[in-house]
Amino acid sequence: MNTSKLIDGKAAANHVMTLVKADVQRLKADGIEPALAVILVGQDPASQVYVRNKILRAEEAGIRSLEYPLSADTTQAQLLKLIAELNADDSINGILLQLPLPSHIEETIALQAIAPVKDVDGFHSENVGGLSQGRDVLTPCTPSGCMQLLEDACGDLSGKHAVVIGRSNIVGKPMAALLLKAHCSVTVLHSRSVNAKSLCRQADIVVAAVGRPRMIDASWLKIGAVVIDVGINRIEEDGRSRLVGDVDFESALPQVSAITPVPGGVGPMTIAFLMKNTVTAAVQQAHTQRSFLEAPCLSIS
Repeated sequence: MNTSKLIDGKAAANHVMTLVKADVQRLKADGIEPALAVILVGQDPASQVYVRNKILRAEEAGIRSLEYPLSADTTQAQLLKLIAELNADDSINGILLQLPLPSHIEETIALQAIAPVKDVDGFHSENVGGLSQGRDVLTPCTPSGCMQLLEDACGDLSGKHAVVIGRSNIVGKPMAALLLKAHCSVTVLHSRSVNAKSLCRQADIVVAAVGRPRMIDASWLKIGAVVIDVGINRIEEDGRSRLVGDVDFESALPQVSAITPVPGGVGPMTIAFLMKNTVTAAVQQAHTQRSFLEAPCLSIS
């Protein structure tokens, strides 16, 4: 395996976390303790693992974390009441609602209830709209992490042709918006796209976020492409369970100039950027409060 082609998401995430820790220390020295509230409804095992990892990373960064585990039969009204309380609590800078939610709770309504300034997942329509307009808002963590990996691998992205495979609200659409903001030419491929493979072969950058194991093989990629594989798919192979991406890694590796592995690529960046968003939210909220008081505002490097 040509390891020189691998984009090391773990190392990149550790670098982001180092910067986040330094920002947290500066904020604490100024009397501000960034805090993240994490809400988990139900006992989905995968969600419990994700929440535990997020809490651990918050503690590592020096961010105060508060976990709100709710039973699976929690009503929508009860959930909205908790979110309203957290919105009103000035000591809480970020609110994360772990998805998926039980079927009796409307996801859109619950996400819209989170104050945009505390929406560290970047899912509120105000933040989504701001991103589409190219404004600086809280943006979804996975696409933000992907952009960091691309900038590390490619430098200036201006003028490059990027193909995003998948159009979800969580990854595909915000990824396309961030690439446009970076002055790429962007094509979004999805289940209704015609000649998807030939369109993908034109891309300098491919971001695969379709949720189909090993769908993208070498025949989809031009020589020298940079590939970001967002997919995390669990499959049974050779009598054991393993995680694979949306890209057929072994097939793609000889063809590309750089590629993220699965696992160890995009995943670590998602949680790192959740911490970064929490600190950004804390800075913005302190800035607003201090501007109101005509006091010097904070900045984050």
